[in-house]
Amino acid sequence: MSKKFIASFSRSIIMINAISLGLVACTSHKKEENIMLPENHLVGVDRSATGGDDSLAGGVNAYLWRASLDTLAFMPMLSADAVGGSIITDWYQPVPSNLERFQVVCNILDRRLRSDSISVVVHRQVKENGEWVDAPVSSHTASDLTSKIQVRARQLRADKHK
Repeated sequence: MSKKFIASFSRSIIMINAISLGLVACTSHKKEENIMLPENHLVGVDRSATGGDDSLAGGVNAYLWRASLDTLAFMPMLSADAVGGSIITDWYQPVPSNLERFQVVCNILDRRLRSDSISVVVHRQVKENGEWVDAPVSSHTASDLTSKIQVRARQLRADKHK
């Protein structure tokens, strides 16, 4: 057999294997009763039920992650890292006030669904003489956002177990 024939045959085998693997990957094993529900990978696993882990190597609490995204959805996102558990919003300027803007940095610190598993920091700037200047944030703003995220996370967990 010639080298060209062997090379061509090898490429054909590789192509057939690649197509076969692609077709297998496209198959779905969803249960028929859940066929109409969207598959949500962020809340699909209840990691908190196993006691969790202090290490973020395996990800973060899925309920806190989804709840953080839901709660901060009104703000434009700058970055969101599900593995590291950090969300950074871009600056948000409320419509009624053109002289102030806010940015939120949210970090999920643990795989467990606990009150100390999340950190929210709010930054505020005001416009003075055409320049954005850092300004103090109301003392309850970050804690209010944290509470809303925790309530939403508990809601998501309760909805999963209905």
